[in-house]
Amino acid sequence: MDRKLNHLEKFMLKKISDIDDFPSGAFNIRENGKGIRRNTTKNINIVSKEDKQGIDIFIKENTKNEMVHIPVILTESGFTDIVYNDFYIGKNADVTIVAGCGIHNDSCETSEHDGIHRFFLEEGAKVKYIEKHYGDGEGTGKRILNPQTIIELKDGSSLEMETVQIKGVDNAIRQTSGKLGNETNLVITEKIMTHGAQFARTEFDVVLDGKNASTHVISRAVAKDASKQEFVSKIEGNTECYGHVECDAIIMDHATVKAIPEILANNIDARLIHEATIGKIAGEQMTKLMTLGLSDKEAESEIINGFLK
Repeated sequence: MDRKLNHLEKFMLKKISDIDDFPSGAFNIRENGKGIRRNTTKNINIVSKEDKQGIDIFIKENTKNEMVHIPVILTESGFTDIVYNDFYIGKNADVTIVAGCGIHNDSCETSEHDGIHRFFLEEGAKVKYIEKHYGDGEGTGKRILNPQTIIELKDGSSLEMETVQIKGVDNAIRQTSGKLGNETNLVITEKIMTHGAQFARTEFDVVLDGKNASTHVISRAVAKDASKQEFVSKIEGNTECYGHVECDAIIMDHATVKAIPEILANNIDARLIHEATIGKIAGEQMTKLMTLGLSDKEAESEIINGFLK
């Protein structure tokens, strides 16, 4: 598992995890179904699963200000990879976890990665989870990414998730579910851009079981050319709780975006809100930027980048 990274590996890792070499601290880097290198610390242990592909990450209670990197890259064309990663976060720990997957495909064959991540946060634990997805390569073969995230928050814990689909992913089914205990908080920020004939479907399913549990889901999407996106969200409130879902999308060319909200209040003190806005780039925004000397394409890019920022 111990070797140097080549230029392509460094490029892909930079895109999905902002590292271009082996980082300090705890990490596990996976390529084409195999581990490249792993490192653990006194507070963070990473163990390979015995019954299937994947790892268990154990973070001791009261661990503070540490990071874990677990990126995955596919550089072998026509490769299909599935991995199961479980995170066990101890009481009052406060850590950042950086995941993500990049696919480089130069062939006519399909390359696919399915990552199933489960998070188990003990009381008072706090996690920031960052996940980026990216695809490139000269081949006509599809690049498919299907991430699944399952979150269980015990009393007083919180998780902030930032998930980004940068570009180059032909097909994606993105599923996130959460079960929240008392005084918990789940914040999810999603950013997706599709182009060409790409398709992306996002599914959120959050159950607010605990008193004063809260969630805030924010989705920002740009669909260009003939691409299609679907956003499906379900928030269920079973006690005094708060849930807010925002879905904002820009459509261009012949693209389509569908938003399907569902909110279920099973308690009179459950406050649940869903907002969805889908539309084209406003003409006045383009005009304002073009008066500054920007071309059509430059103005369009400036607006999109600002929207997804």
